[in-house]
Amino acid sequence: MAPVKVEFPAKLLRRLHGIHRQKHELSSQLARGPRQLKAGEAMVAKAQAATEVIKESLKKAKLASDEKQLQLKSREARIEELKAKLNMAASNREFDTFKEQIAADHQANEVQSDEILESFERIDVLHEELAAAEAELKKQQDDQEARLTEVEERLIVVRENVGHVDAQLADAEKKIPSAAMDSYKRLVQSKGEEALAPMEVDSCGGCNQTLTTHVLDQLRLSIMVNCPNCNAFLYISEDNRVS
Repeated sequence: MAPVKVEFPAKLLRRLHGIHRQKHELSSQLARGPRQLKAGEAMVAKAQAATEVIKESLKKAKLASDEKQLQLKSREARIEELKAKLNMAASNREFDTFKEQIAADHQANEVQSDEILESFERIDVLHEELAAAEAELKKQQDDQEARLTEVEERLIVVRENVGHVDAQLADAEKKIPSAAMDSYKRLVQSKGEEALAPMEVDSCGGCNQTLTTHVLDQLRLSIMVNCPNCNAFLYISEDNRVS
């Protein structure tokens, strides 16, 4: 028994495919918004982390510098004590010992003074780096705030458009032949917008499968036909007529 031929007008298929393409694009836009916000959050977090690293480095640099300054002051105080002892040395040997200790402390202080100057320079550099990092963090936070507003406003429009497109789709689907409805719903459920495909020259616009003359004849007669390869509902596009 020959299969029942179901008439499925190309105009309706074109409209259905156009609506499904709109739905796909709108769905992509809905998904794109949260992805943009997530990427923005990552940039803010990265800038925040960079700022915290510099803050911690600055804190450690200041503590190390303070420690060196305390050591320097402590050694200077000890030098003064040794000078006092030097004047009261009981013997030449004791005098020489105090003198050597004073010289050693003076030398250590010279080295320590250089290290303290270097620590000051390092702290200045870190202050500059921190200012730059905080400026970058502020920029990323401002950008994310603006991005959040822009995405929220855009998604409101997109959701409204989704509602309009869903209404258009519901209206168009009422015109689908009952004999094709189950197959249509099944394909749309699994393939989305790829459930339909235009004929391009003599091949399927979805998978590029070359179509037979028999299939082309059916399309010309507006008979429902699926691509033998990808199973999409085929239709003739407005700018491509079967001769």
